Amino acid sequence: MTLLAVAVAGRGLVDPAQPVFGAGDEALLRGGAAFETLRVYGGRPFLVDRHLERLRHSAEALVLAPPEGVEELIPLVLAAAPPEHVLRLYRTSETVAVTAAALPAGLDEQRVRGIRLRSFELGEPPALLGGAKTTSYGLAFAARREAERDGADDALLLGGGIVLEAATSNVWWRRGDDLFTPEAGAGVLPGVTRAFLAELEPVGEGRFRLADLLAADESFTSSSIREVMPVVAVDGRPVGDGRPGPAAARLQAALRLRSAA
Repeated sequence: MTLLAVAVAGRGLVDPAQPVFGAGDEALLRGGAAFETLRVYGGRPFLVDRHLERLRHSAEALVLAPPEGVEELIPLVLAAAPPEHVLRLYRTSETVAVTAAALPAGLDEQRVRGIRLRSFELGEPPALLGGAKTTSYGLAFAARREAERDGADDALLLGGGIVLEAATSNVWWRRGDDLFTPEAGAGVLPGVTRAFLAELEPVGEGRFRLADLLAADESFTSSSIREVMPVVAVDGRPVGDGRPGPAAARLQAALRLRSAA
């Protein structure tokens, strides 16, 4: 990740190469930090109010102080960064910070060809931090690295045979004219992009098994940074005809239209 700008509460803009978090911060000791990641289009952070709302919820769930001052830091970082970038908001036990980073390379090329997932069974997920977005991503990222070693692009996480989500995104699929996505709860983060897409078209939410996804006509993931990303295969088996589908293209176009409005 290439940092482009950093701002810290009480300090303003700081050199991205300088330390931000102290050695005693819970963010470093135990991964106990709340954060949000969102995309900036043309200098405008997309759905920022929703991300701020979830950041406050996550901080409360982690018994952290409210993220006071984060809204004042955002314009400082936006002014110091290029028009298109990744914006991250942090509330740790000691610090409120905002950073700008370069977008991952190759996202549009991935969207054209679609991505391949490999499934991983994690067991029943605990419900203690339901709805909170924290920096504790060790297990999900380990699954993604293993998926990449096997030639896939991302991990599909399962809990007791139930489809949960990908490493950093929500999972969707279409069967006929109907859209489906796992219900938010233990093991499934209520993604901001997920909620936005659900406002555009009806979607069935519930607890689904892997066979439901594999029987779909198309599949895709959703996240703030990767937007709507078609899924063309799971565990080496094609989803539908093995090509990006029309629902993913339709929702991606709607997201981009809204981001430009």
